[in-house]
Amino acid sequence: MSDVFGSLIKQYALDQDAHQADWLIGQGLLAPGVTGAALRSMKAPGTAYDDDVLGKDPQPATMDHYLTTGRDNGGVHLNSGIPNHAFYLVAEALGGKAWERAGQIWYDVLTGGELGKQALFADFARLTVAAAHTRFGDGEEHQAVRKAWSQVGVESG
Repeated sequence: MSDVFGSLIKQYALDQDAHQADWLIGQGLLAPGVTGAALRSMKAPGTAYDDDVLGKDPQPATMDHYLTTGRDNGGVHLNSGIPNHAFYLVAEALGGKAWERAGQIWYDVLTGGELGKQALFADFARLTVAAAHTRFGDGEEHQAVRKAWSQVGVESG
């Protein structure tokens, strides 16, 4: 979630719409000589870097490539590419300023009190679908959220 809101803040500060944004997290943080653009990419998880020392960015974009690992607190940062990519897909589908619709849906879920501490991706997906419907009805926002979760392979109910 921090990547989503960090990206929204960056887009707001730069007055960018979803199509103008680079969707990169940690751009400029890699050491000189490291081959890569950022730590993570929401637009294309797994493509932020490909370096001889660091290796290739391991982030999956879909559940088909979910990483089961004992590293990274069970893959919390590695697997964040999946919900990050879902958010990107929603924002791109809706266009405009990502904080105005897609961001509002994610914010509603995080502040709505229903998201448990041990929530799975499917739980969050289900809640975003419900939040989109509550805030915007059956329109394009609701459909974009459902489609994005389907595209990343997460069942949203």
